[in-house]
Amino acid sequence: MKIRCVFPSRLRKKHFISSLSSLLVICALLLLCLKVTVKNSVTIEQYGTTAGYDDVEPPNRYNIDCNAIYNMDPAEVGKSLAIRKQEVVWEQDESLINLTSNCPRYLRSRGYGAVQVSEEEQAFPLAYSLVVHKSASMVDKILRAVYTPNNIYCIHYDLKSSELFKEAMEGLARCLPNVFIASKLETVMYASISRLKADLNCLSDLMGSEVKWRYVINLCGQDFPLRSNIELVADLKKLQGGNMMETSRPSKYKKQRFSFHHKLQDTAFEYIQMPVKTDKAKEPPPHGIQMFIGSAYFVLSREFVAYVNTSTLARDFLVWSNDTYSPDEHFWATLTRVPGVPGEVPRVQADVTDLLSKTRLVKWSYLEGPLYPTCTGKHVRSVCIYGAGELNWLMNYGSWFANKVDPKVDPVLIQCLEEKLQEKQRLLVKAKKSQPKAPSSGKG
Repeated sequence: MKIRCVFPSRLRKKHFISSLSSLLVICALLLLCLKVTVKNSVTIEQYGTTAGYDDVEPPNRYNIDCNAIYNMDPAEVGKSLAIRKQEVVWEQDESLINLTSNCPRYLRSRGYGAVQVSEEEQAFPLAYSLVVHKSASMVDKILRAVYTPNNIYCIHYDLKSSELFKEAMEGLARCLPNVFIASKLETVMYASISRLKADLNCLSDLMGSEVKWRYVINLCGQDFPLRSNIELVADLKKLQGGNMMETSRPSKYKKQRFSFHHKLQDTAFEYIQMPVKTDKAKEPPPHGIQMFIGSAYFVLSREFVAYVNTSTLARDFLVWSNDTYSPDEHFWATLTRVPGVPGEVPRVQADVTDLLSKTRLVKWSYLEGPLYPTCTGKHVRSVCIYGAGELNWLMNYGSWFANKVDPKVDPVLIQCLEEKLQEKQRLLVKAKKSQPKAPSSGKG
């Protein structure tokens, strides 16, 4: 990865990284001293507002002080590491199926009735495209974390997913009136056009929704928000109709992804099939389009999505991208550079790298130290799956969503993100409501 520019505001000072490293050493020593077993170290507490409902079975909650984790208290971070060392027993898809079979019971257990929104949020609804394929309980947590009753949510599940997972997703859509399943579903193959089509299917459905959302955000099953809805709305208003995504000039290596025909082939990996490069060169992209690359993650204005849905250029570009590798990583990045599109990023403008885009905070192992503090979770294919020791850093870095989180790696981080975001939403909405309203100007 080539870094073209680095802004001081995006970097963390060396003493922070040093402090975090020292904290990890202390926590490791604490683990040697803590004599912990599953029975006496982990207390499962109730989730959400369930008082008075004996029939509600809330999901697992750990007896952990998230404020202490946020403040990097060595003892509490050490306790979270002790929890991680135990085998995490995560809810199976059947649990969510059973719970959503009784919607009032499900809504109570997740605290949906306690969600508060401000007038500003109500006037600025958002849309979400969730492309998921496994772990219904994690999708449940993501949905609850980004949920407000005035937003709209499209779930696209992979046709390869298990029947239990599909049933669990249908249960979520049945219980929440502003959540629905995409009308057209894809069999999603890794790095193929099907991943892009899954989002496009949701975007098409969302454009037909009665909710006049202002921006749409796509999520996968290992993302998690780092901002409350009220904070996110405030940030999106500042875009003034612009889009937020990575869009950079491709390297010679990345150009091969769309300069040659790719063919789906069977693999021995979990992906079943994936595109493999052939020796056949592709024709240049249609309409003289200049290529840019980025990531699959986006925050798009309603006007831009309307353009994509109706533009001949966008339609032709999609057809041309059909046999490329990971087209979702060039489709959006290229279209946002087309002159005259809503929220255009001019082609002459500098690259918008992952360091500048707020859509995702992804920590690559080879950037730890110079740019990022050490991963406190674990690495999978050079990407950090975050741990609880990064809670403070994640919530203060400035990005809107984190990738990746995994309850099997660190369930405490997810629990603390949930708690901190709900607390922020509640306090900020309360503060907004207590502010005196500006006097009317008297103009019509």
